[in-house]
Amino acid sequence: MRFGIDRLLEEPRLRRPLVGRRVALLAHPAAVTRELVHTLDALAAHGDLTITVAFGPQHGLRGDKQDNMVESADFTDPVHGIPVLSLYGEVRRPTPAMLDTFDVLLVDLQDVGTRVYTFTTTLRYMLEAGAAHRKAVWILDRPNPVGRPLEGLRLRPGCESFVGAAPLPMRHGCTLGELARWFVRTLALDVECEVVTMDGWAPACASGYGWPLGERSWVNPSPNAATLSMARCYPGTVLFEGTTLSEGRGTTHPLELFGAPDIDPGSVTTTMAALAPTWLAGCRLRPCWFEPTFHKHVGRLCGGLQIHVDDAAYDHQRFRPWRLAALALKAIRTLQPDYPLWRDFVYEYEPGRPAIDVINGSDLLRRWVDDPAATPADLDALATTDEAAWAEEREAVLLYR
Repeated sequence: MRFGIDRLLEEPRLRRPLVGRRVALLAHPAAVTRELVHTLDALAAHGDLTITVAFGPQHGLRGDKQDNMVESADFTDPVHGIPVLSLYGEVRRPTPAMLDTFDVLLVDLQDVGTRVYTFTTTLRYMLEAGAAHRKAVWILDRPNPVGRPLEGLRLRPGCESFVGAAPLPMRHGCTLGELARWFVRTLALDVECEVVTMDGWAPACASGYGWPLGERSWVNPSPNAATLSMARCYPGTVLFEGTTLSEGRGTTHPLELFGAPDIDPGSVTTTMAALAPTWLAGCRLRPCWFEPTFHKHVGRLCGGLQIHVDDAAYDHQRFRPWRLAALALKAIRTLQPDYPLWRDFVYEYEPGRPAIDVINGSDLLRRWVDDPAATPADLDALATTDEAAWAEEREAVLLYR
């Protein structure tokens, strides 16, 4: 199969509308061609394009920042001599001065299909800026590595943040190109928005179910997005960032496992199975112990669970990571009602709001976990309604069947 960048490079007719215009690139380390050449280098090698500026999202153009909320500075690219401007530094939205540097923005960002991944928000901000300043925005489309399944509560009005750009469910099942079309449609943006589509993307096909295993190398789109397994687990394990539990940062399997020094893996698993056995489907849960080398519980032995989604037990349609993570939190609250579960810190520059609420897009999940009378059926009813509405809404923007 071919990604958007491969088609742009290989088909002169696609590049023709860019000739004579100042071209900008928004990209990160996973923006590579089939031959693993970074998109900036590949575009610069084409004499018919004039690249005047590049932009880096969270974690940077070259992936220089390890953790969340670590900002990147502007710099001059040492190879191409063009400015590289940070959209995760002094500003999150492009300034008028930044917008004066180009006519067309090419967006080449490998997403992971989860609402809180900040590239979605950066895409929205650039589309809005394009509409306001008459700049074209082209998306060089890439796969959603977790395919078409959707899951989770939609973000509620008033709960927007840099990890919640719009009322999407946690796992939205769209490519970035499709999300761009949805933003343009939903926000009624008057912007030249083009999607250079992929050839041959088959999100329903095993064994990748979204990611073309055996055809394309996995390059981390952010430092802790180390594997396809992480991407599959992330719509659930990202919730642990808003808790006192380790989400595996500082281990070799970040966002594939979770735990804490005072957690008994066996008891948690047994309680999860008793509360909602069907929510454990499609994966294997393995009790494990780990000692983070940085981040939460650094240097302390943690008991926890690793979510395995890379063997024959993986069922793409039945695996529901958001429900799985929610169930783990409910089990811990059931076992230890006074456990200090919710992490008290400013998450993504949103003071005055619990981190878990910022991540989940409302207080509904936290209230469900903390309510002793609330059952899995109660949360399922809320989520199922949201999921059905989103499934219908996204039909209008899908590009691949």
